Amino acid sequence: MSHAADAEIVGVNWGSSNFRAWRIAGDGSMVDEIAAATGVAALSRDGMVETIAMLAARWPDHGPIYASGMIGSNIGWVEAPYAIAPAGVADLARAAIPVEIAGRRVRIVPGIACRRAFDDAPDILRGEEIELLGLMERAPGDGIAALPGTHTKWVRHEAGCVGEFLTAMSGEIFDRLTAQGLLASIVEGDAAEGPAFQDGVARGRAGGLGLSSLLFGARARVIRGDLTRADAASYIRGLLIGAEIADALTAFPEMRERVVPLIGNGPLSRLYAAALGAVGIEAMLVESRLACLLGFRALHRASLE
Repeated sequence: MSHAADAEIVGVNWGSSNFRAWRIAGDGSMVDEIAAATGVAALSRDGMVETIAMLAARWPDHGPIYASGMIGSNIGWVEAPYAIAPAGVADLARAAIPVEIAGRRVRIVPGIACRRAFDDAPDILRGEEIELLGLMERAPGDGIAALPGTHTKWVRHEAGCVGEFLTAMSGEIFDRLTAQGLLASIVEGDAAEGPAFQDGVARGRAGGLGLSSLLFGARARVIRGDLTRADAASYIRGLLIGAEIADALTAFPEMRERVVPLIGNGPLSRLYAAALGAVGIEAMLVESRLACLLGFRALHRASLE
């Protein structure tokens, strides 16, 4: 058992747009990495076979393969039903589905579904469970964590389990609004921390006007000279993150008394950290890759028990 637990493994994060795989040593460190723009949304089943064949060709002596993300969705290889929160590493290991792709055995990890107590609404995640397992491996204890991204997750974790969570689409909204449509015409440059960003955070968090009115107001501010085009992206991102933090505090009021780990993209996580700091909440940045490596190792150990 000890030898098997310490053996090298392969962890795969296979999303809609991208494929990322890591060869992981027994201590959780990375031996090698593959990254490709071969997400499942653009692949046929033959394309998925080719992707795993590519992995096997690069790592012919690979160990057990664990795959998370959209590969386990209804557009992936096989749909892995969601584990029900609260769910820990043992629950996910038991619910993983063994399949064969390109002649290689792959265990597809399920996502997690919850129903929140504060509003009795359902929510789902798929792929982020690995990062959360890694976080709980790295920093045991209860708390609230956030995973900034296209669809940001705010998650309560307790006693080694993923509990309730809240998803916000602010990343996708920002990307779409600043790439095309009316607001795209006022934006120059990327969002950055600074007075315009913090102004947006404060207005988004304050409530009052709805978010759609606040967003159109960004255009009016630029047209009327109250906001520069160079600051428009920062202000818009601030509005969205500020409104998101207000929602997260409604769902998880204890967050005010906690250090909030932020798992994900560094520049975006730093914006979230700045926004949280404005309301007196300390944040801690956690690299996504590190969390994934530790999460896959924890999953492998649990699968051997």
